[in-house]
Amino acid sequence: MALVNAPAKVLVVEDNPDIAQLIGLALSSAGLEVRAVDDGDRALAAALDWTPDVVLLDLGLPGPDGIEVCRRLRQFSNAYVLMLTARGEEVDKVIGLSVGADDYLTKPFSPRELLARVQAMLRRPRDLAPARPAPGSGALEIDREAREVRVAGEPVPLTKIEFDLLAALTENARQVHTRDQLRERVWGGSWLADDHAVDVHMSNLRRKLGATGEDGVITTVRGVGYRFVRGDGP
Repeated sequence: MALVNAPAKVLVVEDNPDIAQLIGLALSSAGLEVRAVDDGDRALAAALDWTPDVVLLDLGLPGPDGIEVCRRLRQFSNAYVLMLTARGEEVDKVIGLSVGADDYLTKPFSPRELLARVQAMLRRPRDLAPARPAPGSGALEIDREAREVRVAGEPVPLTKIEFDLLAALTENARQVHTRDQLRERVWGGSWLADDHAVDVHMSNLRRKLGATGEDGVITTVRGVGYRFVRGDGP
């Protein structure tokens, strides 16, 4: 992977020293700058002080667990977050994505797979190009340059991926976007996320818009994908 200027920074949050060392070796050998911490409080302090590009976040941590760390992290950091979990339950994956994680990886995993996930994140564009104002019901406002969304003048707190999904849908309003198209547009062609990850992030986005009263602007086209519609009809 070609790194521009300073190496990308990866914060490894893992309380198992053997796993942390294995991850650190795999990432540093690829030219990435790595720091490792072993509990939730140190993770938040390091993220605030060091401003990493990617955070590899173990779910089961001493102190605040991975879910809580991710929730707090999203209050001040736009870093990509990859959850690492030894648990196989679907609920853990869904909760992790719902609090702002970009993806998850279930243990055991190979260093090669982990590195591929991190490199895919770093290749993904962090910002969408400025575009014309989004069509909508009139209450929904999207400022692509500032990466802000407002409904009736009130800000809607979206994660990086939620904002990018909304911006992608509204660039071509009423057009149906397949999950593959959204992965390509939002995550990049080398991204390894599956349809479930797309659906979870989309569900979170719709829930946040619905909580403001701006419900129904994103519709599901069964068997195809998603479409943005105006507030005055499909």
